[in-house]
Amino acid sequence: MNAAQDQAAASDPEQAPKRKRHWAVSFLIELIVIVGLAIVISFIIKTFFLRAFYIPSESMQPTLEVNDRIVVNLLAPGVMDVQRGDVVVFEDTRNWWGGPTPETNAVQEALIFIGLAPDTSSHYVVKRVVGLGGDQVECCDESGLITVNGQPVEEPYLYPGNEPSTAGFEVTVPEDHVWLLGDHRSASADSRSHVDEPDQGAVPEEDIIGRTLSIVWPIDRWGGGGTDREPFEQVPDSE
Repeated sequence: MNAAQDQAAASDPEQAPKRKRHWAVSFLIELIVIVGLAIVISFIIKTFFLRAFYIPSESMQPTLEVNDRIVVNLLAPGVMDVQRGDVVVFEDTRNWWGGPTPETNAVQEALIFIGLAPDTSSHYVVKRVVGLGGDQVECCDESGLITVNGQPVEEPYLYPGNEPSTAGFEVTVPEDHVWLLGDHRSASADSRSHVDEPDQGAVPEEDIIGRTLSIVWPIDRWGGGGTDREPFEQVPDSE
């Protein structure tokens, strides 16, 4: 077919609907592929790298506020170490702090599953790591501070007006566990509530989902995830 015939075919009114249908089908296929790839990539990221969660309570104020949406780094623990001062999300396998799960519909559950919406399940809890395996954590010294391996810890992230703890305790954190406290101590049922149990209120490292990376919603609270290791820099290693 020469150029004149090509131009004639292009201008043929009978060919126009076919071209439109072909364009529509091609566009639909491309759209499905793009959406499918986005879902697969989101699921991979949510499974191995980053995951979003919703903050339902006041226990981590002022670091994390009610209704904050946070992103969690799933590489810690594992590829990266969890350290004192880290804010972590862990699975509440023993139902220590689990409450009623917020109601969700099928669409919300699907978005949570693929990683496009924050997890609102009450089976996940966020707290700050104060003690690692082998650490001796006590409350309180003469200045009213919590000590870790004998070193007093100044905690700048505490909720204004809160004491480090109104309850005394002296625990040795089991190996491969962490000891956790909320920043809003007067509104946090944390490891202190379980010091009489065999693990002394410690949580197995294998229950940790990851370390908080950042606040992503609301926009006016964009920022880091609250990890603050500096107060623990002078804490000696456990013996």
